[in-house]
Amino acid sequence: MIGGRADGRGQGVRVLIAALGSRGDVVGFVGLGRRLAADGLDVTVAANPEFADDVHAGGIGFAPLAGDARTISDLPSGWRTSPRALAAQADALTSYLESTADDLVDAAQHADLLLCNVTAMFGVDVAEGLGIPSAGLFSQPIEPTREFPPMLLHTARSLGGVGNLLAGRVALRSAVPFHRASARVRSRLGLPRRSAAATARALERQRWRVWHGWSPHVLPRPADWRPGLDVVGYWHPVVPDDWTPAPELATFLDDGPAPVYLGFGSMGHGRGAELSAIVADVVGRTGIRAVVHRGWAGLEVSSDRVCLVDHVPHAWLFPRMAAVVHHGGAGTAGAAFTAGVPVVTVPVYADQPLWAARARALGVGPEPLPQARLTAAALAERITDATTRPEFRRTAARLAAAIVDDDGAGAVAAALADHGDRGDRGGQRS
Repeated sequence: MIGGRADGRGQGVRVLIAALGSRGDVVGFVGLGRRLAADGLDVTVAANPEFADDVHAGGIGFAPLAGDARTISDLPSGWRTSPRALAAQADALTSYLESTADDLVDAAQHADLLLCNVTAMFGVDVAEGLGIPSAGLFSQPIEPTREFPPMLLHTARSLGGVGNLLAGRVALRSAVPFHRASARVRSRLGLPRRSAAATARALERQRWRVWHGWSPHVLPRPADWRPGLDVVGYWHPVVPDDWTPAPELATFLDDGPAPVYLGFGSMGHGRGAELSAIVADVVGRTGIRAVVHRGWAGLEVSSDRVCLVDHVPHAWLFPRMAAVVHHGGAGTAGAAFTAGVPVVTVPVYADQPLWAARARALGVGPEPLPQARLTAAALAERITDATTRPEFRRTAARLAAAIVDDDGAGAVAAALADHGDRGDRGGQRS
């Protein structure tokens, strides 16, 4: 089986959620975990140590995984066209993944079910080695499809149906850092070596279950995906019942018209001075009021029209904004779509160009501005468009009204309960 029911909290199936990545990659799984715990499952989220407080705030267990995702977000200028930079990035990602692999094996020793996100795909091998079922909780699409190019190409530009599909297959087999982490796990657990292609065939043959945590109103399920790959809706982060905004933020919001949110999330590490100067220039050019999220770039802007913040729940903050400028990460993009406000996206890599392209295609914001081409003039122009063209706000509000009917966490909970009730292994054991 891949799930089960229980009479009370902590008495059910022990579920371990492997959530690697930035804060935006982690906090949605906390919301999902809390929903599963309400059904009597004993839920633990395994993530990097800095997210322990976020997990504990959801009232569920936490297991630390070594590593710091910042090591893979420090991208030098021109990294896409520099073989040396690409090699350094691959080495950093390999080290990050391998540093977590041993800890995940240890954390899963007492689990009955392992659920893993995209970055923790070596969880498939952990589950196989420990003889427990596994399934995927993906915030990003990695299954090849004719409908859009693979996120590992770092672009949303279509290659055509056949080209997208073939590129997707090649991209999965070329993700060397992930394969090295899997090989490390398989070696430790005494499993035979297995190629990436063989793993892909095995998961397809088993119809390995994956729940994708975004709204089908934002990106519909590709028609050519195999059975077992479902798009269920966003997994919303937990907002603690006792949370209140800092007095300076509350005062700033009350003292004038709705500001614009500007933040680059986990992007821009090591480029704080450059990006801060651009944001300051944008505020001066446009005259907007702005809530600026420091993020991993460490943005610092000194102006009476700016309020600097660290972590503020997006579900509370974004609906109060005139527009949201963000990097296009899955978690932040989902929060912005759900808030019903215009968006300006400044994508860098991986799935970010996809969500940026979806924002434009859905009509909730202007043309994306890749961070590689970011200038104060270009960003100011897009912010002006986003905040002065009423069609963006109307369309964003309609999209949010559709998203509110999704229940991503409930869909996963129902599926796990259904399998548990039927005692159905469903081919889900790795």
